[in-house]
Amino acid sequence: MFRTIYAAFKIILLVLGTYAPLQKIKKLPASMSPQEKDMLIHKTPDSFGKGMMKAAGAKVEVEGIEHIPTDRAVLFVSNHQSNFDIPLLMGYLQKPIGFIAKAELQKLPLVAEWMTFMNSIFMNRSDRRQSLQAIKDGIELLKNGHSLVIFPEGTRSKTKQMAEFKTGSFHLAVKSGVPIVPVTINGTYNLLEANGNRIKPAHVKLTVSPPIYEEQYKEMELKDLAKYTQDLIASKM
Repeated sequence: MFRTIYAAFKIILLVLGTYAPLQKIKKLPASMSPQEKDMLIHKTPDSFGKGMMKAAGAKVEVEGIEHIPTDRAVLFVSNHQSNFDIPLLMGYLQKPIGFIAKAELQKLPLVAEWMTFMNSIFMNRSDRRQSLQAIKDGIELLKNGHSLVIFPEGTRSKTKQMAEFKTGSFHLAVKSGVPIVPVTINGTYNLLEANGNRIKPAHVKLTVSPPIYEEQYKEMELKDLAKYTQDLIASKM
């Protein structure tokens, strides 16, 4: 219980600590290049993500970070175990990223603004028209050089087991032509969900696999691409 209270207090302080940097971000000149702007914006989420993992008592191990292309946008595809997955990826992928995130996050003060500046897209999965528009918006972001993260399971597994990947979000890669970078998260559920939503220290491993480039996936059916990507992610568990 002490760790939960301590972590909650630290996370509140971390969120409040993003207010001043957010005001500076709002004043960045419109003439700044998207890449330069993304790098400046990413500094705060990077620090915030690492701070959240530290507050939870996570011992984070990262493998394969050298596989991430540094000269172009990519679509990160990850399994989804926990509410700690987003801060983990923000803090340790070492690349500016946005998320295809659930619409409920728009209600969180400061968080919603930061996610917008990170080029995240909020998706209401119960609204088919809005979901299709979110995919279209994501394709444009990728084409314009902004990397995105998707969780094709659609929701947290809360365990080590993965649900079948949904195919729709893979349109983001197929329509934009960016590399798909498979990411395996292992252990974040042990920080929270496995403990009756009480925070406890745990070992967390983040593994980045080599990219799947357009020439590899362009002839694949979406369902086959989703299965292939999921198998790669599962192989690093």
